[in-house]
This record gives sequence, C-alpha cells and structure tokens, in this order.
Amino acid sequence: MPNVDKTAPARRTRLTAEQRRESILDAATEVFAAAGYRAAKVSDVAARVGVTEPVIFQNFGSKAALYAAVLDRVAGRIRTEMQDLAGQHGSASDLLAHVLSPTTGHPPHGPESPGAIFADAAALTADPSLAEPAGAAARTLAAHLADLLRRGQADGDIRADLDSEAAAWLLLSVLSARPWRAAVMPDPDHREGSVAGLALQALLPPTAAPASDSHGRHQAHHP
Repeated sequence: MPNVDKTAPARRTRLTAEQRRESILDAATEVFAAAGYRAAKVSDVAARVGVTEPVIFQNFGSKAALYAAVLDRVAGRIRTEMQDLAGQHGSASDLLAHVLSPTTGHPPHGPESPGAIFADAAALTADPSLAEPAGAAARTLAAHLADLLRRGQADGDIRADLDSEAAAWLLLSVLSARPWRAAVMPDPDHREGSVAGLALQALLPPTAAPASDSHGRHQAHHP
C-alpha cells in the first residue's frame, strides 16, 4: 500500500469562471461599502479573494466597471429582498413602514452595507464612467418602489392622488441620504424616526396616519 503524506497541503478546488466572478463581486461589495469608491483599492478586493490585481482586471476591465457590476448586483438583491418581504406584510404601507424604519435591516444603511454603496454612488454622478451605472441602479430600485406604491393605490392603502413615480424617488432619496444624516444630524437616533414618519405620512390617505412606538419605529395605522 503506497505511503500517503498526511502533511501535504490539500489541493485547492479550482473555481469556475462564474464562481470566480461571484467571489470577486462579494469581496468588492464589502470593500466599496466600507471605504467608498474613491478610497477603495482594487488590491484590497484582490487580497480578500486571494488573487492578484490582474485577475480582477481580467474579469472586469477596470475599477469603474467593477463598481458598476457591484451596483447592478446590489440593486437586484435589494429588489429581490423587497419582493420577499412583500409576502410577509399585509399591505404596501406596512412594507414601506418596515423599509423606512431606522431600526430595520432593509434596505441596509450601515457604514458597511449596500445602502452605503448607493449613498456613495449618489455623489459620483459627475464622473462620466460612473454616472450611467449609478443612475441605472437607482432607476431599477425606483421602478420597483413605484410598482409597490401603485399596488398600494389599487388597494386603497396609498393616496390615490399620489404621483407614484415621484413618490418612489422621494423614498429613494430619503433612504440614500440616511448615512449622511447619521453623520451630521444632531441626535440622529431620535430624529431619524421622525424623518421616516414624515416620509410615510406623505404617502398615506388622509384617514390613515403613521403611529410611532417607543423606539421611533413607524407603522401604518388604518381606521
């Protein structure tokens, strides 16, 4: 029976091209969310994946193209998560209250979250290489929010006279600016709940008003 060297390193499983691409996007999402596009380094992404920088560029071509792919991926994930959440909430207003709540995890808006990526992207629209992918990701999410609002209008849960497209962009603006408010607004833990409540109140019929619990979380109230 041949001798087996038990100290020899295990052979590394070779990733497929798609698996490699996904692993790069996972790492890039974390790096861009934590550092922002300008400060993020492709070398940091490569280090997280365990490859060299040329491998990143072979897969995506440039830092801007990698960021664009991350934006598209994050937009798709948030859209899917919101669709899943729709099945857990009885009405559009309940789902929107959940989305807007400062204490909820969706859409994520911490310093190392996908929400932070969109907040960063909003400041990068002057960059010709990033304006279109940043805009496309925002339009994807705005379209989904508009669909949700129209569903609520059909159910009588959202104001019938509301411009659903404009309201979707209002919501997206409120959410994307949350990291900025957290950094500069006095007492953000207290006031962010009020900001969310005002945004929700603007969407509800006059007979419905958002009620706050003891933690500043707003829920739609129906008579």
